[in-house]
Amino acid sequence: KSGLDPGGAWHAWGMACLKAGNLSSAREKFNRCLKPPMDLNQLNHGSRLVQDVIQYLESTVKPILIADDDYFATLRELEATLRTSRLSLEMMCEGKIQHNSYYQECLFYLHSYGTNLAIISFYMRHDCMREALLHLLNKESPSEVFIEGIFIPSYESGKLHMLENLLETIDPGLESWGVYLIAACKYLQRKNYYHILYELQQFMKDHVRAAMTCIRFFTHGAKSYTELGGKQTWLLKIKDHLKVYLQEVSRSSGRKKMAFTFRKKMSAADVSRHINTVDLQMEVTKFLHRCESSGTSQMTGSSLPTLFGNNNMKMDVACKVMLEGKNIEEGFGIAFRVLQDFQLEATEVYGKVAKQLVKQQKYGEIRQLLKCVNESGVAAKNDGDNIILNCLNEFKNIPAEDLDNLIQDMDSDENKIQAYVMCNKLRSAYLVSVRQEKSRAVQLVQHVRQLAENSGDDVVKAICTQWL
Repeated sequence: KSGLDPGGAWHAWGMACLKAGNLSSAREKFNRCLKPPMDLNQLNHGSRLVQDVIQYLESTVKPILIADDDYFATLRELEATLRTSRLSLEMMCEGKIQHNSYYQECLFYLHSYGTNLAIISFYMRHDCMREALLHLLNKESPSEVFIEGIFIPSYESGKLHMLENLLETIDPGLESWGVYLIAACKYLQRKNYYHILYELQQFMKDHVRAAMTCIRFFTHGAKSYTELGGKQTWLLKIKDHLKVYLQEVSRSSGRKKMAFTFRKKMSAADVSRHINTVDLQMEVTKFLHRCESSGTSQMTGSSLPTLFGNNNMKMDVACKVMLEGKNIEEGFGIAFRVLQDFQLEATEVYGKVAKQLVKQQKYGEIRQLLKCVNESGVAAKNDGDNIILNCLNEFKNIPAEDLDNLIQDMDSDENKIQAYVMCNKLRSAYLVSVRQEKSRAVQLVQHVRQLAENSGDDVVKAICTQWL
């Protein structure tokens, strides 16, 4: 009469029937106020009312045999049990759930009014992981339900191996679990749970992604190559994963195409390239580890470069290897292979190294660098000259004798003149200019005279004028 919502009353009445042990009557009352969820895959456990019912039933688990005087209650329970077992519960746990009417009642309410997550969580709470997994598959629930309802509870309770075994038992090829497993990997990566991620990737036989996780284990948090020296086992594991992947690819290519839908694919050429990178990184690690241990290491950078980074980082590795040995020559071979393998801009790297050597006032080492570059066999004609010009551009205070030695080492007279001009050694520039072919010499000397006039160097201006 007052137009109030009767739902609360029906719910209270249903709860009273439950408490009195009158299960069939409770179902009838709850039927008036409980509704199935609009979306069975929503990430919650259904309405508060349903949760209250389940909570009560789970906390009041009784054996089926009740005191003799309550005949009607016993009969009603028996009737409820029979009716529940006719539900399409093709997945039943062995043991307590199957044989207890209160658990059966929980399943009735969950299947009638609960979400898939609520049903799966119920199975998981009562150690029925297999049933939870089969329900997930049968209902084709989204991966979020798997993560929330099965995966997180499994690893939090230390049952990840049990979950893996069941996944394999239900589908030995794991194909039907692909979407769920990839979602689990993404979840673990977001959470930074890399050890669990690596274990899962090994179970999935996803060797390429497992190798990528090993790269992270190798590089993450290392502040020096001494530290990386202690982490070299990860490099061996990367190689192992990539080799196993290559074997699997070659095996499957002989047979009919295998549908490894969820495992990361990579061409054999790319895998071989990555194996070469790992080999080279091992050489770099051993070399730099040795340099740091023997105290020849001088560079201290904010981040530690490895060959697993972008091209700029690989160039930093090449610089580091050249600069940290006893001399340039010691690390040049490895650095040169890095430049060649990754097709890096060699002149840029040599320029960076030369500038560092000027800062460290190791002018003799710059000459050794030029010798190594020229002997490498792939240097362009002016590479050595450009290295020196770049240095002079940035550093004007190189001691006179070292400066002369560096400029003398240049191949092209034109470049020598340019270098002398940059350092304001106009007399030396004039001396090289007059050795050129006549018409070119005239142009060069005129240029030097102009510069002498601009800088007020009357002596060089007079010499130039007299020669002209």
